[in-house]
Amino acid sequence: MDRLSNTVRPYAWGSTTAIPALLGTAPTGEPQAEMWMGAHPGAPSRVTRPAKDTTTRPTTATTTPPTELPLTEVIAADPEGELGAATVARFGPRLPFLLKLLAAGAPLSLQVHPDLDQARRGYADEEARGVPIDAPHRTYKDTNHKPELICALTPFDGLCGFRGPGEAADAMEALGVDSLKPYVDLLRAHPEEAALREVLTAILGADPAEMAETVAEAAAAAERLGGAHAPYARIAHHYPGDPGVLAAMLLNHVRLQPGEALFLGAGVPHAYLDGLGVEIMANSDNVLRCGLTPKHIDIPELLSIVRFEATEPGVLRPEASPSGEERYETPADEFALSRYTLASGAAPAELTAPTPQILLCTAGTVRVGELDLTPGQSVYVPAAEAVEAAGPGTLFRATVAA
Repeated sequence: MDRLSNTVRPYAWGSTTAIPALLGTAPTGEPQAEMWMGAHPGAPSRVTRPAKDTTTRPTTATTTPPTELPLTEVIAADPEGELGAATVARFGPRLPFLLKLLAAGAPLSLQVHPDLDQARRGYADEEARGVPIDAPHRTYKDTNHKPELICALTPFDGLCGFRGPGEAADAMEALGVDSLKPYVDLLRAHPEEAALREVLTAILGADPAEMAETVAEAAAAAERLGGAHAPYARIAHHYPGDPGVLAAMLLNHVRLQPGEALFLGAGVPHAYLDGLGVEIMANSDNVLRCGLTPKHIDIPELLSIVRFEATEPGVLRPEASPSGEERYETPADEFALSRYTLASGAAPAELTAPTPQILLCTAGTVRVGELDLTPGQSVYVPAAEAVEAAGPGTLFRATVAA
């Protein structure tokens, strides 16, 4: 077992205070958007192991001076020893999930993720066309899909999936903006799938100058109305003139309470607006954006993968087990997330598993093996390594789905 040293990503939408407050550190004044825990090549966690043998965890008996190594390097040196033979057989010699603390102080981009077949096809196509992997217009960075789960640590606002066309039409019509009437009419005139597809296509393909004027009028009206329209005024404040402001009005607005979660599967448009949460996802960078961003929007490819159907957001609550593990059930193969609320003086929770694990403390002080974890601290546990945890505190457990 290894204590993790993790990187905080300073994306512009990040909160300046939420992650420092959890860690008990002073804010720097800069946004601190995400703290990554795992073996993503872009910002792998670091562990301390003997310098010349990354497959041997340090003990008091070792004479090799320990050094800090990226978790990617540790896993690459002994994939089956670190991940377990079953995980390597299913996903290859890499940790298949990435765990994060996510702190949104402003809305993230409106986005959607491909399924596995779409990711493999899209990646192969761009490779064949010679699109550089780091090109700003590149859509597919790898061949993997990116299901994800966000679990709220504070009240957490987001957008998730399309609402019914009639409900979206009512929200737009209430703004009293003349240039929104064609969208309102389309939403009311067509069957669900065609209505949502046509309106999103029209919004993203509109003349930028005309769209900026429409968004400004809609934002002013949303601010006057308040209530259910208030989130759209706030979105427009951060992204003035962006067509994503109107696209957001097609989606369900969701407010999670601490402990509640959302699962985002392939083809479901979504965005996070505000709050602190624990996020877990398949280890992929494949994102197709549909607004609230200055980055490239590939409209034809986006329209080919979006699921144009009205859905309920499907708020998840953890399912308790006799062991005290509260599990968030999802269809994802790459990851499983659960929570332990550990009482003072209670018997330690047995966490040994045949799969690799990352354990994250979010409240109190949790003793994991010989290590004490305070909020925001985490450990990596290789497959099959014996481990117990005791409180008082709250511990999130990330591992590979059984």
